[in-house]
Amino acid sequence: MRGPAVPAPGTTTVATVEEGGESHTADKAKGSARRPRTSARVEQAPRMVTAPLAGPWTPDIATSDVALRRFLHGLPGVDQVGAEARAAMLATRSIKREAKMWALDTAISMIDLTTLEGADTPDKVTAMCAKARRPDPTDPTAPAVAAVCVYPDLVGVAKRHVAGSSVAVASVATAFPSGRASMAVKLADVREALDAGADEIDMVIDRGAFLSGRYGQVYDEVRAVREAAGAAHLKVILETGELATYDNVQRASWLAMLAGADFLKTSTGKVSPAATRPVALVLFAAARDFMAAGGRRVGVKVAGGIRTAKDAISYLVLARETAGEEWLTPSALRIGASTLLNDLLMQRAKQRTGVYSGRDYFTID
Repeated sequence: MRGPAVPAPGTTTVATVEEGGESHTADKAKGSARRPRTSARVEQAPRMVTAPLAGPWTPDIATSDVALRRFLHGLPGVDQVGAEARAAMLATRSIKREAKMWALDTAISMIDLTTLEGADTPDKVTAMCAKARRPDPTDPTAPAVAAVCVYPDLVGVAKRHVAGSSVAVASVATAFPSGRASMAVKLADVREALDAGADEIDMVIDRGAFLSGRYGQVYDEVRAVREAAGAAHLKVILETGELATYDNVQRASWLAMLAGADFLKTSTGKVSPAATRPVALVLFAAARDFMAAGGRRVGVKVAGGIRTAKDAISYLVLARETAGEEWLTPSALRIGASTLLNDLLMQRAKQRTGVYSGRDYFTID
């Protein structure tokens, strides 16, 4: 097991920017959105979730179970009370009206429109792809979503129906959602999706192996999928609802990033709880600190239970306040959802027209 060579790290701090009593996620000009003209004050946030390395970061970290364990258990512990309090506080933040359209469009552009049901059919995927390309047929200015996410056997259908658009095709793999299969089966799953044209692979880790402390096995599996995926983006699903503690979430995040993940993904959507704000805070902090320590920028995908525009925007706020504005892009933040898009479209129509459209104005997902 051989890990990548990486330089010695530094440490970072978290800063909270408050503007007129509110934190504005969408304060970057885009389209007609204007930066709110308010006085800003910057205050130092509590360092609940930081990860300066416990010792020198050398290429030897991922060469053995012992080295991985020493590194992962040397990370600072997550302050559970502090993380939950900060996530709850950030969820109360709002954005000013002139920035809301930017936030709604940004959230739409970050969606991985998803169907992962046993009853999925080619017709259902075809309809989903049409909506992904043109979310609001009455308004061509509505952005397309980032990707559609399907099982490997339906990748070919999705690929045909998003052809010529900016929408990527993602596929779950590696014995989704359990992650319990031989490595040969997992890699065959990945190859099937790639051969059908998948642009992105959403793999799920073996939580049993992780919770048993077999970190080297989990690292090797992520690394093998990373190599098999080639140019495809790799999202590593941690299934945080089964990891029990925020410390485990942080360790799994660093393990996945060391092994080559392009994105950390909260959940499969099949286990409760799925995405939660405190867990997302831990993931964003880990991604921020990994990059500050000399690593790559790794994205975060929140998935499962995100159904309203208010929820989606709260994750934009969380990303900005925890990791920074450079995470406010589909290349660094995704939202896995099936029903969220309709609420974003209704809120968007309200911003344009001043009145709410009924749910029947949009296709039912």
